[in-house]
Amino acid sequence: MKVNPYLNFDGQAEEAFNFYKSIFGGEFTANLKMGDMPEADKLPEEEQNRTMHIGLPISKDTILMASDTVPSMGHTLNKGNNLYISLHPESREEADRLFNGLSQGGEIEMPMQDQFWGDYFGSFIDKFGIGWMINYNEQYQ
Repeated sequence: MKVNPYLNFDGQAEEAFNFYKSIFGGEFTANLKMGDMPEADKLPEEEQNRTMHIGLPISKDTILMASDTVPSMGHTLNKGNNLYISLHPESREEADRLFNGLSQGGEIEMPMQDQFWGDYFGSFIDKFGIGWMINYNEQYQ
């Protein structure tokens, strides 16, 4: 079984995923707009360009996925600290690259450093309000 994180945004999904693509590389597996679905003409014009579904492979086993909320359908986005994406790169250098790239414009909670439990670890909230943890442990490589 594979597990893929699915994120929600309030009109920023494509912007966020273009940012993530600049860090991870790769190509989108999908980038569908609300205007692509049947009866999209019933949505307000400003919502038709919102993202219905977008996917970006970030490793051989993981696709980061997302969509935008649709206010006219009663959707509201509630940002919180109940979700973090935990990445486990294969080197300290890759851990630093991911941390430095993804945290640009965000709020660093814990800078990358060696921790008492043995990991090289850091955490932050990115500029889109998504929580990330970067963990590298040489023993597990």
